Amino acid sequence: MRNKQKGFSLIELLIVVAIILIIAAIAIPNLLRSRMAANEASAVGSLRTINTAEVTYSTTYPSIGFAALASLGGAAPCTSATSAAACLIDDVLSSAAAIKSGYSFTATAAGGPPAVTYTSLAVPSALGQSGQRAFCSDQSGVIRYNALGTGCANSDPAL
Repeated sequence: MRNKQKGFSLIELLIVVAIILIIAAIAIPNLLRSRMAANEASAVGSLRTINTAEVTYSTTYPSIGFAALASLGGAAPCTSATSAAACLIDDVLSSAAAIKSGYSFTATAAGGPPAVTYTSLAVPSALGQSGQRAFCSDQSGVIRYNALGTGCANSDPAL
C-alpha cells in the first residue's frame, strides 16, 4: 500500500514564502513614498489655511495686524473669538506643539504694531519618514518648498 501524502511539502511552502517576501519588498517602499506624498500635500493645505487665517485676522484686528500661530486658534469649543484666540484654525494646528500629519508648524508675525509681515513654516517631524520637503509662506501668500527639508526661505522655489 502506498501512503497518500496530504498537505504541502517544505519546498512548496518555502517558495510561497519567498514570493510573498518579494512582493512585500516591492510594495513597502511604494507605500512609504505615498504616505510621505500625502503628508506633504496635507502640509501644503495647512499652510494655505494659515495664510487665509492670517489675512482674516489682520482684517478683523487691524490695530494688531498679523499674528502668531497660537493667536489664530482657540481651545475647543471656541465660542467667542478674541484677538488672543481668534478661532480661525483648529486647535491641533494652533497648539504649541503643532504637529499634524507628520509636519511641525510655526507662524511668526513681525513689525508693528500693527504687524505687517508674517512667516509660516512646515517642516517634517521625522525627515525622510514623515516627509522629505519643508514648506513656507509669508504675507504674499506664495507657498515655497525646500528639497532638503530642514528649513525654508523666501528665496526657495514656489510650488
